[in-house]
Amino acid sequence: QVQLQESDPGPVKPSQTLSLTCSVSGDSVATTDSYWAWIRQPPGKGLEWVGCIFGGGDTYYNPSLKSRAAISRSTSKNEFTLQLTSVTPEDSAVYYCVTWSFWGQGTQVTVSS
Repeated sequence: QVQLQESDPGPVKPSQTLSLTCSVSGDSVATTDSYWAWIRQPPGKGLEWVGCIFGGGDTYYNPSLKSRAAISRSTSKNEFTLQLTSVTPEDSAVYYCVTWSFWGQGTQVTVSS
């Protein structure tokens, strides 16, 4: 079965770039028709889809985050990443990496000076 594990970004300060990595086992990020996404949940709020990358390499983003988000993958490491630039405290959330039927456990991101 597929297992996903988010990295721990450590402290993130306003204006910095958030970098998250999702390690994948049980499937390949390059598999045809595979889907790899980032979803986040700010405290007290609902889930927000951030963006995704498909097995073929095409990426899509939430329009509200498109200018700041970048999703990429490493086929050799079998992982995919999220980079979110110019972060503010509003970007604080639990970030999940997700595929068709499986979610990672989530990682807490706190943006604070």
